[in-house]
Amino acid sequence: MPLPYVDTILTNAIPRPVPMPVPTGPAAPITPTKLSVIEQSKRLAAYTAVDQHILPHHKVIGIGSGSTVPYVVERIVQQGEELNKGRVFIPTGFQSKELIVASKLALGDVDQFPTIDVTIDGADEVDSELNCIKGGGACHLREKVLAEAAETFVLVADYRKNVQYLGTNFPGVPIEVVPFAYAKVLQNLHHRLDSPNATLRMAKAKAGPVVSDNGNFIIDAPFSVEAMRDPYKLMARIKLLTGVVEVGLFCHMAQAAYFGNQDGSVTVKSRLEREVVEETIPSA
Repeated sequence: MPLPYVDTILTNAIPRPVPMPVPTGPAAPITPTKLSVIEQSKRLAAYTAVDQHILPHHKVIGIGSGSTVPYVVERIVQQGEELNKGRVFIPTGFQSKELIVASKLALGDVDQFPTIDVTIDGADEVDSELNCIKGGGACHLREKVLAEAAETFVLVADYRKNVQYLGTNFPGVPIEVVPFAYAKVLQNLHHRLDSPNATLRMAKAKAGPVVSDNGNFIIDAPFSVEAMRDPYKLMARIKLLTGVVEVGLFCHMAQAAYFGNQDGSVTVKSRLEREVVEETIPSA
């Protein structure tokens, strides 16, 4: 679906721990002119979610993490300087902080703004009840804080993340643990919670384990199909393990999820009271 771009972006901005001024000049697209089908799907989901949920009266906005989030920020920038100059944007991690600063949006912190109007975030998988797995980027602790702080929490992803049950394609549940306790948590996962293949996530560009923005380790724990059909119960059991900081299962939190499809349509799952309804927005 072709959508208008803005003109230029400042890519060499220096991160600052204070709100940034609104740029005086136009901004350029973050995305290239030609995208793969998957990237088009991500952009379509992000643009549609921003158009429907980032409204003029929203002033405090949470920005999540992941490969779909740059398109979220891109679309927010396209809403214009006048609308964005009265807003503050709260990041979930290093990636989203850099996107906010590079786009010359005002940077804030959840310490300053413990109540957020809207948080938009990516997801590794979303099930039929709007539960989701997050943590592929090791940001799920901060992501969950911003999700809970938001009056409205919205997920964006491409069609591959839209599943009936969690664990369909994503290999395991990300679990953030304090380094001191990781071996004991692994032992408990193996022998008490029936996840014999739970492993410490190792880094690919450094020797040793992945370290989160909070200085913790990440364990990836696969569970059976039966266990994943009740993600809330599973999350509660994992959180009871001493040494666990946060679990990458987000249950009963999202109000809506947007999935860009290969044909240019967008599938939208929305929570209406206790029921999740699904609709498709056709390609323009």
